[in-house]
Amino acid sequence: MKELTYSELKQLEADSYILIDTRDPGSILYGMIPGAIHISEKDMYEDIDKYVSQLDSQKMLILYCQRGVRSIDLAEAVEEKGRQCYSLSGGYLAYLRDTMDFDDQSSEIQSKAESCIRKKFHKELFTPFARACKQYQLIQDGDHIAVCISGGKDSMLMTKLFQEIQRHPQVKFQLTFLVMDPGYNADNRRLIEYNAKNLGIPITIFESNIFDAVDHVEKSPCYLCARMRRGHLYNKAKELGCNKIALGHHYDDVIETILMAMLHGGQVQTMMPKLHSTNFEGMELIRPMYLIREADICRWRDYNDLHFLQCACHFTETCSTCHEDGTTSSKRLETKKLIAELKKTNPQLESNIFNSVSNVNLSTVIAYKKDGVKHHFLDNY
Repeated sequence: MKELTYSELKQLEADSYILIDTRDPGSILYGMIPGAIHISEKDMYEDIDKYVSQLDSQKMLILYCQRGVRSIDLAEAVEEKGRQCYSLSGGYLAYLRDTMDFDDQSSEIQSKAESCIRKKFHKELFTPFARACKQYQLIQDGDHIAVCISGGKDSMLMTKLFQEIQRHPQVKFQLTFLVMDPGYNADNRRLIEYNAKNLGIPITIFESNIFDAVDHVEKSPCYLCARMRRGHLYNKAKELGCNKIALGHHYDDVIETILMAMLHGGQVQTMMPKLHSTNFEGMELIRPMYLIREADICRWRDYNDLHFLQCACHFTETCSTCHEDGTTSSKRLETKKLIAELKKTNPQLESNIFNSVSNVNLSTVIAYKKDGVKHHFLDNY
């Protein structure tokens, strides 16, 4: 199979090829190589003839996936249809490696990323961040918060918002920017360190063997991985003297979780803005991005030309990527699409889903649980 390196790709004339991102729709939310179009691997395999015939026959096709593994087989299948086709060696990660090879521009990157939070994106990012902190009482005097950084767009923006709100001394609190390396390869870890340096984030890194521990788990490896990561973060945060850990879940995560619980779990529940830890006494989990829309996070990322990690586990090449709560992206993407479709005829749909868990009328509920005890409407009928 013919492969093309990213260096070779940059030497080609832009109008001589078509660059195709074959990752799943959830992956492209984390960024694409400039100039690429998106046709998922699943779609192409289902009807290669259809997609190949739609593309300019005078141009070669260059396919890429996350790491340059899955795109090889797909490129071979396309070549069998008579098209000149290459697989990009190293995939999207090869492009990310290239972005880290420029001269140091950290001061300019940090300044722009912070300035636009105060000005261009103040209403979309800082205002809902501050509102969530106040409305849900997420930060108190004397707190020491471990800001947990996974390397993705959400957690990286969260660190900048925490730094910004700390500039407004209404409440005095400490921050530790905590990164757990659960077994990243060298490129993934380097990307986190590179972004942290450019954004002015003084990270504390500790290591674990979680990826190796779940590598051979067949049933629900993403769920187990998420649970183990959460436990390691609590433990390290407590060791460092923190009383809270902060995670980067946003508004869209919340409404998708509500809907997924109903459709896939047969229950009404939500992702809470804060929780007491049941296993680590005195520790609390907070979600200060609770009221921020994912689209606005993406706009901040793209405005600053930033590139972040998606999922960097061993399963990335063989299954849909996982979410921080352990759910697979396939379920989340399905839910995202459903919400987007329903929103076409009901513009208030998202806010209605979000508000539904704040307006529960217990007199019209057949049964509910409180502290593990089930209560039925017939109990007091």
